[in-house]
Formats: sequence, C-alpha cells, structure tokens
Amino acid sequence: MSLNFVPDYYFEKFNDVSADFLKSIGVKGILLDIDNTLEPYEHDEPGEHVITWLKSLEEAGIKAAIVSNNNLERVEKFNKDINLVAFHKSKKPFKKRLLAAMELIKSEKETTVFMGDQIFTDVWAAHNAGIKSILVPPINDKRDLFTKFKRLLEKPFLRKFRKKKGNSK
Repeated sequence: MSLNFVPDYYFEKFNDVSADFLKSIGVKGILLDIDNTLEPYEHDEPGEHVITWLKSLEEAGIKAAIVSNNNLERVEKFNKDINLVAFHKSKKPFKKRLLAAMELIKSEKETTVFMGDQIFTDVWAAHNAGIKSILVPPINDKRDLFTKFKRLLEKPFLRKFRKKKGNSK
C-alpha cells in the first residue's frame, strides 16, 4: 500500500473543478466520493449544482463514477436520478473498488482522478490505485472528537501540499 497522503490537487469546492481543468490535465474519468464532497451527509439526493456539474463533465466526454464508503441505501438514493456507476462500502483506502469503477467506465490510471474530502481515505485510496487525487474541504465537517483528531492529523499533509504547489490546483 502506498503511503502518499499529499493530494495532487486542492480546490475549495467540487464544482471549482471544471471540465476544462480536468481536460487540461488529461482526465477522461473521475471517481467521486459523495458525503461532504458533493453533498453533506444530510442530503439524500444530489442538488441542482451537482447535476449541472456532472452534465458539464459528461458534455466534455469525462466519465464519472461514485466510490463511497457509505451503505447501499445511501448510495442508491443519491444515485437514483444521476445513474452513475456506483460502489458502496468501498473500504477506502483500499483500491479494489476504485479499480473496479475505472474498469466499468473504461478509464485508465493515467487519465483518472479521484475526488474526495478526506486525506486518510480518499487521497490515500487514489494513490493506492495509482491515480491522481483531488482534495476538497468537507462541506459540513462533523466536529466530534474523532473527526477533530483526524482533521488535525491531516494538517501537515495540507501544509506540505501548499508548500509544494501553492494554494490551489
């Protein structure tokens, strides 16, 4: 397992990641986390901003798939109207479901990115799968003790990213 926790790209929100940007870095496929990346946990379905963004990717020829650690019911409800290739209980940071999603959307490692809100699941999973990662801050960060601790552990990797690449992209 690769232990690279530094994201390749960082954006303030998912829809700042434009189809033009993705095409400029050679992306033809994007794997997506749902919770706190596209929508907060409390939203069962994608909002219009998510649907519009996904349509812009589709129009640019970029295929998308969902790879979530959440349960089947959550993923099915979220995916009902957008009908993407979708995996639940993906056990990120393990790479198995990412590779399966890439196979189904016919995307190669060199042309695929994974976007999520957590370093120790999403960024790590992307790097385990041999693909690039895009990190976005959580939409609605839970502030329980475990999450506070996890976010504290992420800070050195965000500093390393910013030092290496600047504040975004």
